[in-house]
Amino acid sequence: MASNSQHVPVLLGPALEALMIEPDDRVVDATYGRGGHSRAMLDRLGPQGRLVVIDQDPEAIEHARSTLSGDERVTIWQGNFAELGRMADELGLRGRIDALLMDVGVSSPQLDTPERGFSFRDDGPLDMRMNPARGESAADWLARAEEAEIARVIYEYGEEKFSRRIARSIVMARAEQPIERTAQLAAIVARAAGPSPADRHPATRTFQAIRIHVNDELGALDSALEQAVDVLAPGGRLAVISFHSLEDRRVKQAFKRLCSAPPASRRLPVAPDFKPRARTIGKLIRPAEAELLANPRARSSRLRVLEKLAEGPA
Repeated sequence: MASNSQHVPVLLGPALEALMIEPDDRVVDATYGRGGHSRAMLDRLGPQGRLVVIDQDPEAIEHARSTLSGDERVTIWQGNFAELGRMADELGLRGRIDALLMDVGVSSPQLDTPERGFSFRDDGPLDMRMNPARGESAADWLARAEEAEIARVIYEYGEEKFSRRIARSIVMARAEQPIERTAQLAAIVARAAGPSPADRHPATRTFQAIRIHVNDELGALDSALEQAVDVLAPGGRLAVISFHSLEDRRVKQAFKRLCSAPPASRRLPVAPDFKPRARTIGKLIRPAEAELLANPRARSSRLRVLEKLAEGPA
């Protein structure tokens, strides 16, 4: 049974302030989740404003339909935010979006629903897919992957120093019986990794890594960031909320490519003509103390903001 816990949107105030939404704007929430950001964005729109909500999770889309489908200003679009360009083309919004929000990673409702298999705290089927109708589950991947590949994924996406030891334990355990439950995997990892800090379960990094791999989260983020400026209107803003260094590093690098000329080199001592397509707005934003007290899950969140520049004459 799905959890009924209240979803609290992270960095809501700073994101809305950064996006500067006007009543007639065309706005996109590219990661609907349970709609906390979407509802706040919709409150800032007038009768002529338009909100598009995107999510690949069928449960999130069902939630959006049950709560927002009666509002004529809202369009609900099921898909991965890596498909921003296709969404914009289908809806006639390429180059016309005034505000775009991406809240990257897993959502609280996904973590809090044991049947989805994202969490090591409650036993459930080892799935981890954000869209259960597409791709390979975590259990299926662990059943077939080579030990070296498992170790690589855990190290690269979880930054787990015991990745080889954990991968070896997984392969040994699956030889005895299939690893099909989250509690099974959490126990295997805990035994392999040993004690961890009191505020972190030993399986935290491994579960993160496998989830990122199963859903190709970093690839999707790269693709979404690549397409974002094309779908924005001149002066339109992109706000990206991320939750760990792997995500934030990609956001920072993508923003730099769009805003700054590539560095000169010995082979190319003078950088070629470079016209920035965007500019960064402010510095990295983290949650205030009051938000952390109200929502401890916000502690690792960070927000970066970009504004598309108007194209000058050729």
